Amino acid sequence: MGLLETIQGPEDLKALPAERLPALAAEVRDFLVAAVSRTGGHLGPNLGVVELTIGLHRVFDSPRDRLVFDTGHQSYVHKLLTGRQDFSRLREAGGLSGYPARAESEHDVVENSHASTSLSWADGLAKAFELRGETDRRVVAVIGDGALTGGMAWEALNNIAAANRPVIVVVNDNERSYAPTIGGMASHLATLRTTREYEKLMDWGKRSLGRGGVPGRLAYETLHGMKRGIKDIVAPQGLFEDLGLKYVGPVDGHDTDAVEHALRRARSFGGPVIVHVITQKGRGYQPALADDADHFHAVGVIDPETGEAQATSGASWTSVFADEVVEIAATRRDVVGITAAMRIPVGLEKFAQAFPERVFDVGIAEQHALTSAAGMAAGGLHPVVAVYATFLNRAFDQLLLDVALHRAGVTLVLDRAGVTGPDGPSHHGVWDLAMCRLVPGLRLAAPRDAPTLREELREAVAVEDAPTVVRYSKGKVPAPIPAIARVGHADVLEGPAWATGDDVLLVAVGSLVPRALDVAARLRAHGVGVTVVDPRWVVPVDEALVDLALGHRHVAVLEDGCEVGGFGWALAARLRERHCLTPVHVFALPQEFLDVGERGAILDEAGLAPQDVARAIVEAVAQGSGQQVRSSEDPEDAASPTSGVPRSEEFPSR
Repeated sequence: MGLLETIQGPEDLKALPAERLPALAAEVRDFLVAAVSRTGGHLGPNLGVVELTIGLHRVFDSPRDRLVFDTGHQSYVHKLLTGRQDFSRLREAGGLSGYPARAESEHDVVENSHASTSLSWADGLAKAFELRGETDRRVVAVIGDGALTGGMAWEALNNIAAANRPVIVVVNDNERSYAPTIGGMASHLATLRTTREYEKLMDWGKRSLGRGGVPGRLAYETLHGMKRGIKDIVAPQGLFEDLGLKYVGPVDGHDTDAVEHALRRARSFGGPVIVHVITQKGRGYQPALADDADHFHAVGVIDPETGEAQATSGASWTSVFADEVVEIAATRRDVVGITAAMRIPVGLEKFAQAFPERVFDVGIAEQHALTSAAGMAAGGLHPVVAVYATFLNRAFDQLLLDVALHRAGVTLVLDRAGVTGPDGPSHHGVWDLAMCRLVPGLRLAAPRDAPTLREELREAVAVEDAPTVVRYSKGKVPAPIPAIARVGHADVLEGPAWATGDDVLLVAVGSLVPRALDVAARLRAHGVGVTVVDPRWVVPVDEALVDLALGHRHVAVLEDGCEVGGFGWALAARLRERHCLTPVHVFALPQEFLDVGERGAILDEAGLAPQDVARAIVEAVAQGSGQQVRSSEDPEDAASPTSGVPRSEEFPSR
C-alpha cells in the first residue's frame, strides 16, 4: 500500500512524519498524471500545488477552519487528501467534479469556478465567525497571481486589511493564470521573488562569518548594514503591509518544511496576513515543463508518458474564428483583439502572432475588458473581445452602460456558448442569449457551421454604432449546412411552407440546426409538413421571420439557452404583438443550474433529444388540427435527415 492510500482525511496526513512528506508528494503527482491523462482535466495547476495543499491540511483544521480555493481548478490535491481518490469518472456525470463541490465533501466551501472571488468569500466567512463568537476559526483563501489581476480580489483585500480578523491569504505565485500573468501586479510579484536572491546573499555572509575571516565578516556586515535599502529595492512588500496586511515570504512552495513553517507563522498572527508561495506550474511532469506550460493547464485525454493529446479530427469552432479574425485584421487595421487571460483558448493566439501590437491581454478582468473596448471604439478602433460565454455574465453592466449606451462599435465573440459539458454549472454558457436581449441596440448572431461563422463575424465587425455578438458552442464544427433561400436575415434550410401547406415552422438557433434537421426528417416521416429556418441573427427578432411564422399553424424553436428571455420567448412575444394566435413551442434549457455531463446527454435530458422534440410536435399538431397523424412508426424510429427528404423547388438555390 502506498502512502496516498493511507490518507483518508486530514488527520491521517497530520499523523504522517514530516520526513515522509516528499514521498507522499511524489505519489500524488504520479497519481494525478495517470488519472488526468485518462479523463482530461486541469493537470498543470494541480501538479504545482502538491506541497502547498499538504501543508494547508497539516496546519489548519478543515472543515472547522475553512479553505477556499480561488477558481478551484487546483483542488484535485485537496480532494485526494480529503478521502476522494476515485478519479475514474473525473468531470463526468456521477463522478468527481473538476472543481470543489459541496455535495462531495464537507471540506469543500465554494464551487463557483469563476476567478478572483475567494477573498470576498473569505472576508464574508470571517465576519460571520466573528459575529457568532467563533474567534478560534481561521479562514484561508488560496489565490493565484493570475486571479489577483481581477479587480474583485482587490476590493476584497481592501476590506480584509481594514479589520483584524484571522484571514490568511495564500498567494500561489506561478507567474501565470492560464497564460503568463500580466500587468502591474505581475511586475510587483516578480520583484518580490528577488527577495530570495537577497536571502541567498545573507546566508552566504553568515556561513562565511561562521568560518571566520575578514572577507566573510565584511560581507555580512556590509549586507546587514544595507538591509533596509536592499529590501526596499528588491522586496517592496510594503504594498501589502501598507494596506495593513502582514507579509510572509516569498516561500519555496515545493519545500514541505518551509511551506508548513510559513503557514504556522501565519496562523499564529491572529489577523490578516499574506503568505507568498512561489510554485512551478506542472511541477514534476517533464512534458509540461519541457513544452509551453499553458498547454498543460487543462488537457484532454493524453499519453501519460509523452503528454501528447489524443488525435481528433475536424476543425473546432474556435479554430475557425481564429483563422477568420486574422484575415479580417489583415485588411482592417482598426480591428484589435482583447482577451481576459485566455488568448489561446478563445482563439486569439494567431492574431497575436500576426499582429502582436494589436492584441491586448487585460488579465482576469472582464469588466475592464468591456469598458476598455468602449474606449478603444471611441478612439477609432473596432475591438473584438473574445471570452467564454459564461464570463460575459461578469461584465453585464459594462456591456449595457459603457458599450451599448455609448453606441460603441464593439464585437463580442462568445466561445463555449450553450451547454459545455464537463466543467459543470459555472461554465455552461446558457445565460448570454437572455442577458444580451436586454441590451438596447445589441445584435447577436449564432452561426450554424463554419461558413456562417465566417460570414456573420464579418457582418458583426462591419457594425460601428452598436455592440454586436457572435456566439458558438464548444467542440467540433459540423459539416457545412447549405441554405436554399434567405428571407430577411434568416436562412431557409428546408421548405418552404406557403408552397406546400406545411404545418410547422421549425426554427433552430446556431449549433442546434443539425438536431432540427433530424427532427424535421422525423416529422415528415409522420406526415407533418415542416419548414426549417436558421435565423442567423437572433437578437433582435427579424420581422421577415415573424412574417414567415404567420403562415404556419405551429412554430417550434430549438435553442441552447434559457427558455425565459430566449429566442423562442422573444419570437412568441412578437407574434402576440401582431395579434397572431399561432402556438409557439419552445424547446430550450430549464431555468436551473445544469450539472456535469457530456454535452449531447445534457441536451437530451433537457428535452432536446430529436425524438422527444419530434414526438411533442406531432402531438401538438394532432391536437391542434383534430386530424389523425400517421403513426405507423414512432418518431424515435423515423428517418434521419440524410434519408433523402425532398426539398421544395419554389425557392431557387442561392
